Amino acid sequence: MKLLSWLRSVTHRSRMESEMDAELQFHIESFASDLVRRGSTRGEALRRARLEFGGIEGHKEECRESLGFRLWDELRADCRYALRMMRQNPGFTVVAVISLGLGIGANTAIFTLAKEVLLKTMGVPHAERLRMVAWARGPQSKFGPIWGAFFPSATGELTSTAFPYALYVDMRRSNTVLDDLVAFKEANQLTATVNGQAEPISGMLVSGNFYQALAVPMIAGRAIGAEDDSLSAPPVVVISDAYWTRQFARSSGALGQTIFINRIPVTIIGVNAPEFKGAKAGGAFEVFVPLSLQQQIIPNPKGSLLANNGYWWLMMIGRLKPGVTEQAATVALSAGFRNAFHATLPEHKDIDIPRLYLAPGSRGLDLQTPNFTKPIYLLLALAGLVLSIACANLANLLLARSATRQREMSLRLAMGASRSRVMRQVLTEAMLLAVLGGAAGLLLGYWGRNFIPSLINDSWHPTEFDIQMDWRVFTFAFVITIVTGLLFGVAPAWRSTRADVNRGLKETGRMSVGRPKALLGKALVVFQVSLSLLLLVGAGLFLRTLMNLRTTDLGFNPERILLFDLNPPRSRYPAAQRVPLFERVAEKISALPGVQSATVSGEALLSNSMDNNCFRAVASTANERHDAWYNSVGPNFFETLGMPMAYGRTFTARDNHHAPKVAIINQRLAKDLFPHANAIGQKLVACEAGAAAMEIVGVSSDAKYANLREDIQPTLYFPYLQGDDAEQMTFELKTAASTASIVAEIREAVRSVDKDLPLQEIRTQTQQIEATLSQERVFATLTSGFGLLALILASIGIYGIMSYTISRRTNEIGIRMALGARSASVLSMVLRETLLLAFIGVTAGLAVAAALTRLAASMLYNLKPNDPLTFAAAALLLVIIALAAGFAPARRAASVDPVHALRHE
Repeated sequence: MKLLSWLRSVTHRSRMESEMDAELQFHIESFASDLVRRGSTRGEALRRARLEFGGIEGHKEECRESLGFRLWDELRADCRYALRMMRQNPGFTVVAVISLGLGIGANTAIFTLAKEVLLKTMGVPHAERLRMVAWARGPQSKFGPIWGAFFPSATGELTSTAFPYALYVDMRRSNTVLDDLVAFKEANQLTATVNGQAEPISGMLVSGNFYQALAVPMIAGRAIGAEDDSLSAPPVVVISDAYWTRQFARSSGALGQTIFINRIPVTIIGVNAPEFKGAKAGGAFEVFVPLSLQQQIIPNPKGSLLANNGYWWLMMIGRLKPGVTEQAATVALSAGFRNAFHATLPEHKDIDIPRLYLAPGSRGLDLQTPNFTKPIYLLLALAGLVLSIACANLANLLLARSATRQREMSLRLAMGASRSRVMRQVLTEAMLLAVLGGAAGLLLGYWGRNFIPSLINDSWHPTEFDIQMDWRVFTFAFVITIVTGLLFGVAPAWRSTRADVNRGLKETGRMSVGRPKALLGKALVVFQVSLSLLLLVGAGLFLRTLMNLRTTDLGFNPERILLFDLNPPRSRYPAAQRVPLFERVAEKISALPGVQSATVSGEALLSNSMDNNCFRAVASTANERHDAWYNSVGPNFFETLGMPMAYGRTFTARDNHHAPKVAIINQRLAKDLFPHANAIGQKLVACEAGAAAMEIVGVSSDAKYANLREDIQPTLYFPYLQGDDAEQMTFELKTAASTASIVAEIREAVRSVDKDLPLQEIRTQTQQIEATLSQERVFATLTSGFGLLALILASIGIYGIMSYTISRRTNEIGIRMALGARSASVLSMVLRETLLLAFIGVTAGLAVAAALTRLAASMLYNLKPNDPLTFAAAALLLVIIALAAGFAPARRAASVDPVHALRHE
């Protein structure tokens, strides 16, 4: 009755407004005609008539205002009615909001990560104009050592952003296309001592023009200037806002205070703004010092890198001048690069000069984007599929509801409501559901924004992701909410206006579903099933990839191995003292109860890091060169890691700098160097001039080195005790029981050698291996979650469409059973229909999956993208879920009472 009264009031108000408008126009025309008869012109008569009756324009404005209020009232009424309908159907409302919330929340969380990883800039003005200077060279153009990241390109070139200091100075002097050219170098694993407490931190060396050229914002003190970047200047440091907060509680007294970085006293002169975290994407650098402090902070055994023209280590960045194109800047900088190359590196005049190019610099030195671009786009696509399934599910449920509300819609139309008015009501209900789902999704995205970074980050590393919700995230959530509401709301809204008024108002009419309506609902179910299968196949492929990597043969035993790093400052431990220091620490640790054996290595196994060089056999007449990975290790390395020896012996404490140079190679390198001879007793030498020959004393079994995906590489091991210099070393300890219980004793043992040596990156070998699987773990976890959600949504869709179909066919089923049909035949009829929908959806999904999984082939391991087992398992699981979802409606249909069914409307 309330609905009927509301419809009558709306119709009456609209009719009254139309009649008032017509009456007003009649009076104006009558008054104007009377004035014309009295001698006035037609225009003058109309003008006076408008003034007399308030003016036509004033009336139009009044009508517009009245229309606006009417629309607002109708919208409020629609929202109130929609909320009332939601309260009457709480189950449907909860399912709809949760489905949308999960879909929108997943998309929001992944977009928030994408914004951080792909879109976040450095936090300086005009970051979009910044360009990193980089070079690419062919395999024959080899020069000096490189300290920095370098990668092989798709064309086979080696690319890097590292440059010698002298070359930077020359290029800056000749620069005409950038506002300025600045240099910087990350310096990880520094040791800072504040008030007697030492801790590892990350820092950055910057040129004297770094802060001014990039316009880095400061919140306290002053920036590093050109006067600070001098060998004669007092040592200074600028700290980050996070370090200022953690160490000094944001006290202004921190300015002017002296702290120690690698035992070098430096004075704090300023604090960076919170938005600036360094010139490297994903970095969280805490201290910034001038380049002039390089030799004091991170000494090089061969002298200052500022004076070493052949050492490639500095990164360069600059901001394009307004009006200068990237192509013009590349040409100009390339000319300066060639001149500087010849001027500073005359000994390399015969080699091919590297090709210089400019890379995007808005994020600084960006090593994340190339690794994360494809995975994040793939995750966004998968999250979009989940949301599409949720939309199809809700569209199906709303279509079913619109069929049950045919009488209501027919009554509205009979009372004078326009079809657009009815469509607006149904669309309002859909948009209100979308808004509630969007709010739930935004809340879920906020709570889950750090879930993906937690899968990527290592337990012993501070997070490199600072996930923040900003206007872009809210805009994305708003847009996706509106689009979602339209996607699942338009079809039910349009269907609601197609109701047959006469048929809908008949109390005794059979409300059977028409073929087009049934086909639309079933088509949506097929769409859900096909997308669900695609997600299940993706989940299966990534889960099996993760399992394959975890079960691959490592070549050593990672169980009960504890790792930690030591990087003693060179200001206290020069080259001659570093090896004895590591020996003393290893002796202290080996004596601890619970430690079965201890050793050291230059690189931790399976840490995504390696060293390589060129080697050749001394006795080889062909003088063949072989690239090999190498690692400097200590005594007991092979015993501690459980890496078997194929033949020969391992290293002992007697293999020191007083003994002849020795080496151990793996079986792969032995086959390359000595395919037809015994490697023991053979000698090999590094390819560079003046390198000392090493005698091979053992051949180890093949083992993984850098990461799990790499095939076994030719590998050489030599004793670190025979090296000229030992850099940072990783300690490996084989423990008798739990590794966690012995960490405190290890700290005390190291402190007994030097109380200012902090243990860095304490982790187990198993954790180290898991860290290399972060991307695979993310995909396996998220695709499994998406697949599970898709299964739930698909089962809801199948249950809903079959329940709706059964309810509309009650009369038909009653007639069948009255004519002698058995319950089993009715049950099989419904299940066959369910299986047909599942079969069509699975077939379509398999075809789509076979085409799309090829895009992820490079992300799989030991698995083909069209793996038959994965496809078959996903299809079988989906068919089982479809049968389970359709069984309850089928059983209900089989238990229909024929008498009750024949009396059913």
